[in-house]
Amino acid sequence: MRRGRRRVSRVATISMHTSPLDQPGTGDAGGMNVYVVEVAKRLAGLGVEVEIFTRQTARDLPPVAEIVPGVSVRHITAGPYEELDKGDLPGQLCGFLSGVLRTEAMYEPGRYDVIHSHYWLSGQVGWLAKERWGVPLVHTMHTMAKVKNLLLADDDNPEPQIRVAGEQQVVDIADRLVANTPTEARELVELYGAAPGRVEVVSPGVNLTVFQPASQSAARHRLGLPDDAHVLLFVGRVQPLKAPDVLLRAAALMLAEDPALRSRLVVACVGGPSGNGLARPSYLTEVAASLGISDVVRIVPPAPQHELADWYRAADVTVVPSHSESFGLVALESQACGTPVAAASVGGLRTAVRDGVSGVLVEGHDPHDWARVLSRFVHQPAWRDALAAGAVTQAASFGWSATASRLADVYARAMTHLSEVPVAAGS
Repeated sequence: MRRGRRRVSRVATISMHTSPLDQPGTGDAGGMNVYVVEVAKRLAGLGVEVEIFTRQTARDLPPVAEIVPGVSVRHITAGPYEELDKGDLPGQLCGFLSGVLRTEAMYEPGRYDVIHSHYWLSGQVGWLAKERWGVPLVHTMHTMAKVKNLLLADDDNPEPQIRVAGEQQVVDIADRLVANTPTEARELVELYGAAPGRVEVVSPGVNLTVFQPASQSAARHRLGLPDDAHVLLFVGRVQPLKAPDVLLRAAALMLAEDPALRSRLVVACVGGPSGNGLARPSYLTEVAASLGISDVVRIVPPAPQHELADWYRAADVTVVPSHSESFGLVALESQACGTPVAAASVGGLRTAVRDGVSGVLVEGHDPHDWARVLSRFVHQPAWRDALAAGAVTQAASFGWSATASRLADVYARAMTHLSEVPVAAGS
């Protein structure tokens, strides 16, 4: 029998396709990047060392970068020093895996207690590292091809079969699968045949130190917004999956219904093109022009967290019209700042937002339905203020420290389970 250790000391976190050092809202960086960094910091606070493996995307990046004491990022050379489309990354799996295995080989055996991989590409690497090191693999999908393909936007492309097959392999081999919500847990079981006993639900958190209520007027002053504006906010990567065009089309309908609103309406979109959106980097600008609302639309590049918090505080409502979301950290960040959310009733958004308490869940993506909901935020300030109070309470129940603590328990259970698996003689 292997001798298991119930307490984890060092985790190998694998985030192949996007670095935790990247600015969320650009390229492939988003909520997953925030998740990896925030969890690693909190694990370090619990005395767990975290080494994050990611692909090197620039020649001048150091081999190892420390985020905080106990958390380091290891840049692995695999393919050209440039950002590759995720569709090209399967061809770099062997090179990346080789770099991960070489790193572990520089140390005494048993350096890592557990592997936590994020997204299916990292899961493929984690699968082989698990076999080589004899440690458990914990995997978080973040998004799933089968789910995305069931909820495609009209102008989006389906996820390829290679991803579907790759995800299935990871589901079959992982010792534990971490789902963000009970809905995601059911999808893992029903769509991928995951063993229910290996699926654990651990909700993501929000940085309640950065994202907290503060003066809306002061935030608007810092961002150059009028004090009496009606601000509708979108935050996220600009791609069909996130459906920012739904907000623009709803805003156009609101202006057609109430032309006087034009002098005070601001539709702010904070983020950059990603995924299929890279093919049309000026998409939102073009949509705004075609709708005749360019004068009320502000396209803002991805912002660091302290500035992003100001955008949330400045808004009357944050709009999250995604076709699919494993959780929706944007919704949680907005609520933590005291700004209610209008979100699509899909995936993890049903957990992140309490319908009628901290925001509104909207069925479907018809701009007319969204215009009706958003008009209430403009014309019913008392109702909006009640939701704002509920938003703060809702976000307060989510913290990264609780997420990290629960993950540490998942790691410990995975390690204990592995230690109880008989090993063949001579192995």
